[in-house]
Amino acid sequence: MKAQQSNRLIHEKSPYLLQHAYNPVQWYPWGPEAFAKAQKENKPIFLSIGYSTCHWCHVMEHESFEEEDTAKLLNELFVPVKVDREERPDIDSIYMGFVTATTGSGGWPMSVFLTPEQKPFYGGTYFPPEPRWGSPGFKDLLWSAHNSWLKQESKVRESGDSFVDAFAQQLKQKIPSSKTFSAETFAKAYTQLEQNFDTQNGGFGSQGEPNGHSPKFPMGHNLSFLLRHWKNAKEPEALAMVEKTLSMMAQSGICDQLGGGFHRYATDTHWQVPHFEKMLYDQALLVKIYAEAFLATGNQSYAQTARQTLDYVLRDMHDAKGSLTATGGFYSAEDADSLPATGSLDPDHEEKKEGAYYIWSTKELMELLSPEELKVLSYHYGIEPQGNALFDPHGEFAGKNILHVKRPLDQAQEKILVEIKKKLLAKRGQRTRPHLDDKILTDWNSLMISAFAIAGRALKDGRYVQVAEMAAEFIFQHLQRKDGRLLHRYRDGEAAILGGLEDYAFFIAALLDLHENSFNPRYLKEALRLAGDMIKFFWDDECGGFYLTASDGEALIYRPKDVYDGAVPSGNSMAAHDLMRLYHLTFDDEYRQKAEGVFRFFLDDVSAHPGGYCQMMMAAQFFVGPVREIKVEGDVSSVPGRELLDHVLSVWDPQRVLTVQSANPGAQPLVHICSDRVCHQPAKSIEELKKVLG
Repeated sequence: MKAQQSNRLIHEKSPYLLQHAYNPVQWYPWGPEAFAKAQKENKPIFLSIGYSTCHWCHVMEHESFEEEDTAKLLNELFVPVKVDREERPDIDSIYMGFVTATTGSGGWPMSVFLTPEQKPFYGGTYFPPEPRWGSPGFKDLLWSAHNSWLKQESKVRESGDSFVDAFAQQLKQKIPSSKTFSAETFAKAYTQLEQNFDTQNGGFGSQGEPNGHSPKFPMGHNLSFLLRHWKNAKEPEALAMVEKTLSMMAQSGICDQLGGGFHRYATDTHWQVPHFEKMLYDQALLVKIYAEAFLATGNQSYAQTARQTLDYVLRDMHDAKGSLTATGGFYSAEDADSLPATGSLDPDHEEKKEGAYYIWSTKELMELLSPEELKVLSYHYGIEPQGNALFDPHGEFAGKNILHVKRPLDQAQEKILVEIKKKLLAKRGQRTRPHLDDKILTDWNSLMISAFAIAGRALKDGRYVQVAEMAAEFIFQHLQRKDGRLLHRYRDGEAAILGGLEDYAFFIAALLDLHENSFNPRYLKEALRLAGDMIKFFWDDECGGFYLTASDGEALIYRPKDVYDGAVPSGNSMAAHDLMRLYHLTFDDEYRQKAEGVFRFFLDDVSAHPGGYCQMMMAAQFFVGPVREIKVEGDVSSVPGRELLDHVLSVWDPQRVLTVQSANPGAQPLVHICSDRVCHQPAKSIEELKKVLG
């Protein structure tokens, strides 16, 4: 039962921090009040980092942070501090670096013990209340950390100092390479992805494991690189890998077959049993690759999946709730956990279960559907009386069914399925929805803006482009200071937290995508302005590359600089891609030089395993070239002008920048195409365009 008295987190805006506002743990938010207390009382800081839709964060809260004896230990022996990793990716990056360096792995919840000066000396992820799975019990760990501090404070402080010095010096002493990326690097990245590809089920990793015990993530940016490698290197197997993965994911349990959208990852090789949270960035990255794959192949099923995902976002994750009359940003995530259909609604006795909103018992389906409907549903989605979750890592889905396409239907059965889905959606709508994290983040919103803009043109649906424009306007109006600096988070009427590298790099990319798909010159102008700020506040003048934090931002124990593509692409990779696009739009050589500086700084990190840095590979492809610079000019509102522009947009060309220069009615529409400092004769017809573009 939760304590009725709130702690300091009650005054925060973060949904994650507010989830812990009634813990008996006397949490502090990250900030000077907590640090002053730690220094005054000479106590270590216990830092807990997570996010509001994190399943194991909920578990650790229930087991430890809601437990009075554990809370008493935390309150008496430490200064407990909570951080939302989605609000403060800079803090998360620093301490995740420590945890992965000292334990070999990382994740959330992240639990780190710090000196009063915020230097880490011990850390891990989830700790159970009692010793389990080779992990110490959390209370035992608290006593151990406390005793180490009491008896060996100087040694503990030395350990924290050593870590900070090592990481800071590693960045300062790093010598940029004299080389840069080449076609051989791209081939190596492709080979590494191919070797890790699951030929039976699509996706990467887990191949050869009989029951698929490793998580399998969508990794949209890996697929985007493969699609580009197919186009650039004429490698047919790269396209086959993309198509296999997209088709399998769209039919699987990782895709919400009723409501649209994708769950975070699969717990098995077959994509059947998902981890049920839905993250905004996954929707964005997957919409982009499905839309691109549709343009590249003409496969209508990819277009359908992109539409279903976009419509889900508009319905359930959009601040304007699908309205085209009001601006709106996009919410961050939906939880995996919710109350079962028969669960208690008493908040003091909540027992949320993972996937409860999405899964079905056969009994429930029999009561809801006619025998014929149940037969069609069972045939199509593989419904089994005993449940169809063949791999269930924690025994949570016993006797339950997860909808995934098992067999295709004929036309008559498809009509029946439409009515079945209506019934299932209506029934599901009566359940308690999972928690919605309704904060609006500049970086994740920018990924979604790109997805709506790209898909809007690919699917020829201007409504989606309009939504992207409204979301960009939301950032301009609500997540930008009067001096033009970006802010990171908006919620409940408050914008806060100075924007980091990913906010700038992702929003610049979004504006460039909008510029190429809405033809509004304002977006290029704003992208150029923000690129200037990104270089001014984040660039490392000594070594090259971008820091994650601004030069005038909060002083942390060191300024992190990262390049690894995790669930989202890295800020440095996206920034380098932005700069190369801007170079080909403006021919300002500073952009190319800065991009090359990123490549040289990170070359040694990336070259050993380029398959883990696919966004960097896409940026480097723009650097190596060739890149087409296309300008459509003249009366583009005329029938010939629209036809020329539509043809340019219908050809999927990842190595292209596009500008549109409208002229007075009647002006001859022309398409200027240049590549490798050579320009073709302006094209006046579709036939002439096809000779150059294909």
